[in-house]
Amino acid sequence: QRCMELLGDSARTSANKLKFFRLAFGSAGGFGDSVPPHEAKVAIEGMFAGTGRVKIGWMVEEQMLGKLPVKVLLNLALIVGDALVRGGQLDIGAEKRPGVTEIVVRGEGPKVVLDPDLRAALAGTLPPEGLASRTAAAWMVRALVTGAGGEIALSAPGEPMLLFGAS
Repeated sequence: QRCMELLGDSARTSANKLKFFRLAFGSAGGFGDSVPPHEAKVAIEGMFAGTGRVKIGWMVEEQMLGKLPVKVLLNLALIVGDALVRGGQLDIGAEKRPGVTEIVVRGEGPKVVLDPDLRAALAGTLPPEGLASRTAAAWMVRALVTGAGGEIALSAPGEPMLLFGAS
């Protein structure tokens, strides 16, 4: 019985991660030009809430978000969630206004550690030789946002919490 429970948990974890990575890095197949934010919320909860270490705060009232904002939101949530090495609170917000979508991701916990290379990739100061699998999500976020004419805001290093914004 216990073995079957473990197999079920493992299958759910794998399915949750697959859903997250399809939305965060893929083409979000099955959706048109927009994605229901609820899908992003479910994906984030599947990545972090199941462990009990990270609590998710969701502040997205929109009915639909474009694929690009969803990718940015998910990847920023992944970066901040992974920086909460001892758990904590992961807050995610998004709001659409004419011509712009604003995204805010905030992480706070007992120990917040952000790899300096991830910060550099988000800030656009990572040299090409610094690009690696661990910096790919941050580099992609920067490329997507700036490619769409947007900007990224980062809290200062050494702050007790991480605060990232993208518009």
